[in-house]
Amino acid sequence: MTLSPITERFVLHWGEMGSRWGVNRTVAQIHALLFVLGTPLTAEDIADMLVVARSNVSNSLRELANWNLVRTTHVIGDRRDFFETSGDVWELMRIIVRERKLREFDPTVTLLTATISDPTFAAEPMDRQKRIRETQALMRDLSGWTDDMLKLEPSILVKLMRLGSKVQRFLQLKAP
Repeated sequence: MTLSPITERFVLHWGEMGSRWGVNRTVAQIHALLFVLGTPLTAEDIADMLVVARSNVSNSLRELANWNLVRTTHVIGDRRDFFETSGDVWELMRIIVRERKLREFDPTVTLLTATISDPTFAAEPMDRQKRIRETQALMRDLSGWTDDMLKLEPSILVKLMRLGSKVQRFLQLKAP
C-alpha cells in the first residue's frame, strides 16, 4: 500500500514533532500511520509503508505498547498480529498526558518532596530553599491540576481552552 501525499506529509511531520518531544522518530511515525489510517496493520505492512527495518518496527511497537498507545488485535483467518491505536484524539491526548505525568512529573514531585524533608535541607542557603520549595509547590499544584483536567469530558475541556485568558475575568483577577 502506498501512502497518499497528504498521509505521507502527516506521518512525516508527526515523526519530526515526535523527535522534538523526545520520542524516536520511527515510533512517532508508526503511531501517526496507525492513527491516520484508522485500520489495524501488521508489522510487515508498517515496515513496507514506512520503508523501515522490520526490527525497528518491532522495537517501536513495543515502545508504543509500553505507553499504552497501541494494542494488538487479530483478524479472522489470519494468524499474524495486527496493531491499532485509538482514533479518538482526546483519548490519545489523555493517554499521553497521563503517561508523561507518571514518567516525568510524578518522580520530580517525589524527589522535591523528599529533598525538602531531608534533615540536611535546612542547611541550604535560604534562597535555595525558597526556590526548591516554590518549584515543589508549582509541580505539586500542576500535578493536581493535570489529574483534575484528565477527569473532565472533552466538551468541557474544549470550553475551557476557548475561554483562555477570559477565565481571569471570571475569577476577578487583575492581569500582572
